[in-house]
Amino acid sequence: MITSTGLKQLGFTPEVDYVLQNNSDGAGTFIAEWLSDSAQPTVSAIEAAEVVWQTEYDAKAYARSRALEYPSIADQLDDIYHNGIDAWKATIKVTKDKYPKG
Repeated sequence: MITSTGLKQLGFTPEVDYVLQNNSDGAGTFIAEWLSDSAQPTVSAIEAAEVVWQTEYDAKAYARSRALEYPSIADQLDDIYHNGIDAWKATIKVTKDKYPKG
């Protein structure tokens, strides 16, 4: 399957290097225009790049989850100022323990 994510992983830019289209006819997404001076990648190369992107994305799920739960930087600095670095570390550790690195 052709995906914009796969093409981006290969270093191509939408609307600069390619235009994708899906006619909703069940045939799926296809490259409507290839604008790059580089050779158009094969569907299998695009699919392989999509797998690489997905693997990298999945490996960083913990970081995305942590970012949603960490206090704002301003609140963290305020915590350090009022309670010290050890109290701040304890606050942050709760989230780190909840979402450990894979």
